[in-house]
Amino acid sequence: MATTQQKPAEKKEKRAKKDNPMRKITIEKLCINICVGESGERLHRAAKVLDALCRQTPVYSKARFTVRSFGIRRNEQIAVHCTLRGPRARDVLDKALKVKEYELVEDNFSEAGNFGFGIKEHIDLGLKYDPTIGIYGMDIYCVLGRKGFRVARRKKKTAKIGHSHRVTREDAMNWFKTEFDGIILKKK
Repeated sequence: MATTQQKPAEKKEKRAKKDNPMRKITIEKLCINICVGESGERLHRAAKVLDALCRQTPVYSKARFTVRSFGIRRNEQIAVHCTLRGPRARDVLDKALKVKEYELVEDNFSEAGNFGFGIKEHIDLGLKYDPTIGIYGMDIYCVLGRKGFRVARRKKKTAKIGHSHRVTREDAMNWFKTEFDGIILKKK
């Protein structure tokens, strides 16, 4: 008789977890990176592509160390990246997933509940082809989070985020399936 009384309580607890607005997963930021591998005109053209896509000024990234076989020197600008937040991040992510036909592989998802993928041609995102610029590929990485994650990053009174409140790989996969009606493929 005691077991029958516990079942409704368990259902109530599961329902309460589902309805809790603090448990809702959101896009914290969307990072877009174009690595050219060299400084100069090609890098500036890649920055123009990112500027057109994100509608904000991209940031130049420098090489951390010298790689002689690639012809890269330390502190040489070799890539551009942009970080998007809010509704603009959602729009760009939707365009990028449309290119991938809303299909991702299991390996695209990290244990921390984030996911990333690559796009081979920027013109697939709806940007016009310009022969003076060329075609660039890009890496897109989406960081997911829940409300209350700021307590781990703030300067004063930092606290740890509880294990049950963290975004796991399974949470991210379920969020992707429900938000975008996405398909997750098994590893080949």
